[in-house]
Amino acid sequence: MSTYFITGIGTDVGKTVAAAIVTEALEADYWKPVQAGDLDHCDTKKVKHLVSNSTSKFHENSYALNTPMSPHAAADIDGITIDLKTIKAPKTQNHLVIEGAGGLLVPLNNKQTILDLIKPEYKVIVVSRHYLGSINHTLLTINLLKEKGFNVSVIFSGNEHKTTEEIITKMTKVNVIGRINEEPYFDKNVIKEYADIFRDKI
Repeated sequence: MSTYFITGIGTDVGKTVAAAIVTEALEADYWKPVQAGDLDHCDTKKVKHLVSNSTSKFHENSYALNTPMSPHAAADIDGITIDLKTIKAPKTQNHLVIEGAGGLLVPLNNKQTILDLIKPEYKVIVVSRHYLGSINHTLLTINLLKEKGFNVSVIFSGNEHKTTEEIITKMTKVNVIGRINEEPYFDKNVIKEYADIFRDKI
């Protein structure tokens, strides 16, 4: 069984939808170690709402912070300090999909970032959303992961932008799982359709 870490080139790039698709495709378990803000409609609940298989299990956050900010700042408001020793992946006999928060270098505390949550054996999936500057952000993210020795794939998010996708693919030579288009909505049926398309590339 494999563990997949879903990260993004920034915030609001489509990590949660991508995580739901990968979770559905593999009938994997899902875990978000650090949730910052929106606790009533957190990412775990969103993914659970989008996944239709009966095998996936949804594990509790290690940290559920009240403010939608960088985890280190949200933790400070809550009067705590995030300690990586307390963030332990749930034990499961299933594939596990882990969703990060923001991008790789989002601080968890004064010394550690999201990148420090990613173990060498994890497969990393980068979600790249198209916007002005996204090529730079995507290359920085993927190249850092490759320098660290990680197995890296990419999912593009947003309607097709051929020149962007082509240059990222050529310059990084990573596995492209696919693209999530700008859909009118995402529900279980849409997620399942993408899961069926992406499954063999994950």
